[in-house]
Amino acid sequence: MAVGLGLLRARMANDGRVKRLKTCESSVAIAEVSERCRLQGRRIAELESENRKLRLETAKLRSRLSEGDHEVLPVVRVVTTTVDLSRLDPSLVTQISSFLGTSRELLSLALTCKSFGWRQPTSTLNWSLVEEVSRQAVCSRATDDETGCLPQYSSGTTTWLSICHRLEHLLDFDVLLGAYIGYQNWDKTAVLGTKKGDFCTAVSSGHVMRSGIHYAEFRIISGEPYIGIVRLMPNLDAGAYEGSFYFISESAFYSAFRAQRSDDWGDGNVHACEYWSYVGKVCWTNWDEDEDEDDADWKGMEGCSAGDTIGMLLNLDNGALTVYKNNRRLGVMKNGLSGPYCWYTAVAGNERVAIKKALPPTVNDTQANGSH
Repeated sequence: MAVGLGLLRARMANDGRVKRLKTCESSVAIAEVSERCRLQGRRIAELESENRKLRLETAKLRSRLSEGDHEVLPVVRVVTTTVDLSRLDPSLVTQISSFLGTSRELLSLALTCKSFGWRQPTSTLNWSLVEEVSRQAVCSRATDDETGCLPQYSSGTTTWLSICHRLEHLLDFDVLLGAYIGYQNWDKTAVLGTKKGDFCTAVSSGHVMRSGIHYAEFRIISGEPYIGIVRLMPNLDAGAYEGSFYFISESAFYSAFRAQRSDDWGDGNVHACEYWSYVGKVCWTNWDEDEDEDDADWKGMEGCSAGDTIGMLLNLDNGALTVYKNNRRLGVMKNGLSGPYCWYTAVAGNERVAIKKALPPTVNDTQANGSH
């Protein structure tokens, strides 16, 4: 009985404590809500007061504007600083402009700012700063042979900018011979064959090599193209060849080729010479129907495939054609050469190759000679 009374008192005590805790928590919550409401009310009152002040100021401004008093409007005076490029040393501006890499970038500069594209009033020359940069680029980059391939400057007719653009595209394949060849993505530095088994030819006739040392790289994109040099034949009718076209092993064309002969061909008898990328053999001809073309091995001969780059070094000082594979010298493929020559490539279906101007891998190789 005593134990039961004790338990009852304990439960009553606990119930009271719980009730007191709940009552206390409720009071705190009510106080917090009340404080938040008070703060929010005060903030709302402050915002309403600011709005009233802004409305009053707006009304005053409108009233003054209607009365013609415009001095209340803020006046911002912008001071524009201009630089008179004619007062600068032209060599300084020319040096800055020379960091633009291509003729297209120089053209964009000329079109963007008249200070660069217009004739300079203090200049004694009849051209702009962009023209001067283009002139310096041509004079510093072009070799003697390349200069001979470029148009001459003529005031009002041929600009230095156009000459600079031509220099950048001397190694385009500008002549296509045969029906089954075209440009890759409309890029004249890259050609492709369009019919399997029928070789056609692309010539870089804009870059005529008459003397000195010349180097070009041919990137093989696919297949096993032929890469080589051929005589300059400016009057050859490219449209007359509707099927396949070869410089070598197509004797039916030889009479037309010989008809293009000029005095500067000299006494040399190598009129076309090519590297066959499949096995690396050398092929050449003198365009005589009664003599077989030479298709031979040579010391250092090595084939290549898609992804490789073939470098061709034509040294007309010693009459040698040296071949490189991925910047590694294979050796002299052919001797006894004398200008003029142009670069060319022959491709069949799905064969693709691209050409670009480059520097020889090493200077010493430019003096190399040997026997094939």
